[in-house]
Amino acid sequence: MKGPMPAILTVNAGSSSLKAALYRLDGESRPVYGASFDRLGIPGGEVRIRDAEGRDLLTDPPDLDTHEEALRFLVDWLRDRPERPEVAAVGHRVVHGGPHYRDPAPITDSMLAGLRDLIPLDPQHLPQALACIAATRQLFPDVPEVACFDTAFHKTMPEVATRFPLPIDVTGPDAIRYGFHGLSYEYVQEELTRLDSVRARGRTVIAHLGNGASMVAVRDGRSVDTSMALTPAAGLVMGTRAGDLDPGLLLYLLTVKGMAPEDLDRVINKGSGLLGVSETTSDMRDLLAREEDDPRAALAVALFCYQARKFLGAYAAVLGGLDTVVFTGGIGEHAAPVRARICADFAYLGLTLDPARNAAHAPIISAGDSRVVVRIVPTNEDLMVARDTMRVLRLEGKP
Repeated sequence: MKGPMPAILTVNAGSSSLKAALYRLDGESRPVYGASFDRLGIPGGEVRIRDAEGRDLLTDPPDLDTHEEALRFLVDWLRDRPERPEVAAVGHRVVHGGPHYRDPAPITDSMLAGLRDLIPLDPQHLPQALACIAATRQLFPDVPEVACFDTAFHKTMPEVATRFPLPIDVTGPDAIRYGFHGLSYEYVQEELTRLDSVRARGRTVIAHLGNGASMVAVRDGRSVDTSMALTPAAGLVMGTRAGDLDPGLLLYLLTVKGMAPEDLDRVINKGSGLLGVSETTSDMRDLLAREEDDPRAALAVALFCYQARKFLGAYAAVLGGLDTVVFTGGIGEHAAPVRARICADFAYLGLTLDPARNAAHAPIISAGDSRVVVRIVPTNEDLMVARDTMRVLRLEGKP
């Protein structure tokens, strides 16, 4: 009988969802198993577990209420596999690292105390991530665990890009632009280096467009500016988040409309963006299908694309031109009309799409004579967590 198969378990906690994957330690890029738990604690929740070939393996999914229940179910399921996978390390995606956690690092008690202090900056994600860490520490008490921070990729931004124009004695030194989606950007940048090492050192804008959406300006592989800020609520129009707003509007809603802070938070993070404008859905596929007959859907799509075009132009100015534009994320990878509208009218910068390539979701969708190369690069945050976990443990001298 073969011995246990050592592997890294990656954990990615959302507000009411959980993604997890099991990767071999030999560097194989496909997970042995991948699991997704959606709508935890909500009627009609979904559970899927797939093998390396993408085949569904779970025939009778249970009802699960919490992230801890989902993790315990997955671990019990894994222990019954014929390969006998053995979790040798756990890597967690942690959305916000604040001012002190700017690189992937081993999880310690002092780190967990520091992360709890950051919950007011990211109440949508940090409590769930901390709950998952508590669960895996119970499940695997002798296994090393690593926190991989979405903010880490943006630690190279200059002060002029991170500082808010407010008095420092009002905000304090830690209220700055941190940026997010860093694990996605790190993975895409590594892929760019593999695909075209020369252009990967040039002037690049990466657009991570999904339910959460952001852009980053990259020079020589390093983040120099990004659209999300102190929290993931800033920047582009998103599925349910408003993105950038006039601060005076928020004061108006609080003082004139009498909105309570918790209600304002709910509207900004869960009731705005594509959902708030369309009044029907946050799903870009549905909105594109309805826009000819539904003016609200059409306006939601138009606002999404308009704001993204503005940021693309702004980052071209920050970088002094463009060499590469990359689309990633669910919308970025699959919504050809959105990509076309974002890239429209940039011929003056040397950017022209090929309509046929774009419609076919080709790896390169720019025209043959376009000076700017426009790519689609599917992201893989889970694999990035596995890679960063292995790097950290090797630096720590752990096998």
